[in-house]
Amino acid sequence: MIGLNTAAVYILQTIGSFYLLIVLLRFILQLVRADFYNPLSQFIVRATHPLLKPLRRIIPSLGGLDLASLVLALIVQYVLMALTLMLMGVGVGDPLLILVWSLIGVTALLLKVFFFALIISVILSWVAQGTHNPAALLVNQICEPLLMPIRRILPNLGGLDLSPIVAFLILNLLDMLVIRNLAVSTGMFSGLSLAI
Repeated sequence: MIGLNTAAVYILQTIGSFYLLIVLLRFILQLVRADFYNPLSQFIVRATHPLLKPLRRIIPSLGGLDLASLVLALIVQYVLMALTLMLMGVGVGDPLLILVWSLIGVTALLLKVFFFALIISVILSWVAQGTHNPAALLVNQICEPLLMPIRRILPNLGGLDLSPIVAFLILNLLDMLVIRNLAVSTGMFSGLSLAI
C-alpha cells in the first residue's frame, strides 16, 4: 500500500506541477508582455483558458497583473499540496497553513522559471545567437525585463554581458534566504512542492 501511495504522489505531483507551471507561465507572459501570437504562448493560453475564464469574471486584472492566473496558480498548488498530504497519510491539517505553503511553493516556482529561463537564454546566446525559433524568442522575452535594470547599473564591458550572472545571484539569494527559510519556519513538509 505504501508503494501505491508513493506512486500516486509521484503521478499527482508530476501532472499537477506541469499544469501549475503552465498557469504560472500564463501569469509571467502577461507580466512581461510577451508575444501572445507565439505558438508556445498560444498553447499556454489554450491550456489555461477553461479554468481561467470563470475566474476572470470574478477577479479583474490590476495594473497589468493577471491576478486571475495568479489565483489559479495558488488554487492548483493548494489542491496539489492537500492531495499530497492526504496520500502521504498526514491528513489535510490546517487550511491556512496549506495556503501559506502554497504561497511559498508558487513563489519558489516563479523564481525557478526565471532561473531556468536565464540558463536557456545564456546557452542560446552561445550556440544559436539571433535565432528566430519561437521558444528562443519567448525565453528572451521572459528574461529581458529581469536583465534590463541590471544592465543599466552594470558598466558596459564591450561584448561581455554580465547581467545574467548578477540575475542568477539575486534569484539564488532570494531562494536561499527567503523561500527556504520561510518553508523551514512554517514547518513545510519536504516534497510538497517540486520547486523547493
